Amino acid sequence: MQQRPRAVTLVVNEGARRGSGSLERAAGALRRRGVDVVAAHSVTGGDALRDRLGAVLEQRPGTVVVGGGDGSLSCAAGMVAHTPTVLGLLPLGTANDLARTLQLPRGLEAACDAVAHGHVVDVDLGRADGRPFVNVASAGLSVGVTEALDAGLKRRLGAPAYGVALLRAYRHHRPFAARLEFPDGDHEPVEWHDLLQLAVGNGRHHGGGNAVSPTATIDDGLLDVYAVRTAGLREHLRVAASLKDGSFVAHPSVDALTTRRVRVVTDPGTPLNLDGEVVGGTPALFEVDRNAVHVLVPRSSTAATYDGDRGEEALDRGDRSPAAAPTRDGRRDRGPAALRPTARRPSGGGSPPAGRPRVRGRRRDRWWAAR
Repeated sequence: MQQRPRAVTLVVNEGARRGSGSLERAAGALRRRGVDVVAAHSVTGGDALRDRLGAVLEQRPGTVVVGGGDGSLSCAAGMVAHTPTVLGLLPLGTANDLARTLQLPRGLEAACDAVAHGHVVDVDLGRADGRPFVNVASAGLSVGVTEALDAGLKRRLGAPAYGVALLRAYRHHRPFAARLEFPDGDHEPVEWHDLLQLAVGNGRHHGGGNAVSPTATIDDGLLDVYAVRTAGLREHLRVAASLKDGSFVAHPSVDALTTRRVRVVTDPGTPLNLDGEVVGGTPALFEVDRNAVHVLVPRSSTAATYDGDRGEEALDRGDRSPAAAPTRDGRRDRGPAALRPTARRPSGGGSPPAGRPRVRGRRRDRWWAAR
């Protein structure tokens, strides 16, 4: 669908790496492209962003444009999920992994072009015990990397700050074990030991441009799961050398699979990194929330498709729509995803394929039975 938004509400997190002064520049760029910016809000920090978006979404806007880093954009996606509101994105952070996945330009003017002249697609949302993430949820080394990063380091170095933080976290990492259970029965439970990192991907990119797998997309109704085991530095460098294209999943020290739902138990318990924010911890249930968010992308983007029939109505409505009417059971209509099955089936019938895990090492059933 390629109809341009008539009116938008703009919210910019000026605490993002490239956020300072972006509100006025973004509002001006959108208006020059014929977009009616009916309200513009500047915030600093995740809590302020969440509060402001909550107030904005109470007005049932047709399109909300959010500027910020991956944490801000992930927060916005989770808040507009299953509503008729369309989300426009202005990537202003350090890694901008969601922008990479959706093939969004990272320059502010070009990103405003995508809002003004792009088209709407539906993208999946990952959930960890209900908490939303758009890129990747992970445990292990990535948590240490996030904790080693600080705003000053990211502002000074940009994307290379992740490499500095990685070296810091690698020196202090302690291995852990994980058991994966599959509520839908698409895999037998698996146990992985001596792990460096465990990741559950909803999108394609994380960590400043690293791919979750060669085939991961944000529109396939699947979670891509991988685990990297501890090994010598030379082996880890070989894994790191193939992170960008996702081919690292073929390395002997890596296990990988795809699924729609997986429960992860670790020993010891570990915090979780959701799109660069350390929240929650294991055990946790990870699920894919199919076609949860309407997003504006450039017309040239092939990252996702438009499967719903409600996004066009949202754009037509602009920022002047009344709230959705209650359904017969008294709940509010939650938008397009509420009207569709939870996963798209291929044309030949059946379910999308799920990868078979490569399980190595000695099983320790008694240890898990005691958990």
